[in-house]
Amino acid sequence: MKSAIGRLVLRALRYRDVCGPAPRGEACVLVAAPHTSWLDFPLMLGIAWSNDLSPGWLGKKELFNAPFGGVMRALGGVSVDRADPGALVADMVSRARSGTSFALVIAPEGTRGRAVGWKSGFYRIARDAGVPIVLTFLDGPTRTGGFGPRLVPTGDVRADMDVIRAFYSDKHGVVPHRATVPSLREESDVSPV
Repeated sequence: MKSAIGRLVLRALRYRDVCGPAPRGEACVLVAAPHTSWLDFPLMLGIAWSNDLSPGWLGKKELFNAPFGGVMRALGGVSVDRADPGALVADMVSRARSGTSFALVIAPEGTRGRAVGWKSGFYRIARDAGVPIVLTFLDGPTRTGGFGPRLVPTGDVRADMDVIRAFYSDKHGVVPHRATVPSLREESDVSPV
């Protein structure tokens, strides 16, 4: 049923799924970028569901208030308390290490508008849990989206982010001028392991 709904959502919004293979039965962190519009949410769920993937996703805690909180949780939502991000990372690492299938969507820009850089939670969760990062995208100008390559974090933040920047260099988001260049504050603070 979700697969049919996912295809319907993509068709209604006139987007095409041009993805590589979706992760199957593994734990991973899905990077959703560029994050530039409220349409990112239904489009990424449409792509995931049309590929028989029901991921969890992170959202600001205000999304989980009444009257829609129950719906957001039913759709896989995990509330984020921005005042205590460390607890969230530890909880997500624990879930990813549990051995069950676990796909978590994170929009590292953290906002739909242009930001200074990305938040590093996606990287820290994947690295600490020992799971791959799967790059996903929405591209407004071509009205396409999908799953891209997998990246196993090496601990060399700059080198890993160079791979991520290369992938997203031609992806522009639903509202292109709002996209944030992929960069992490930790790139200057971390040396290769």
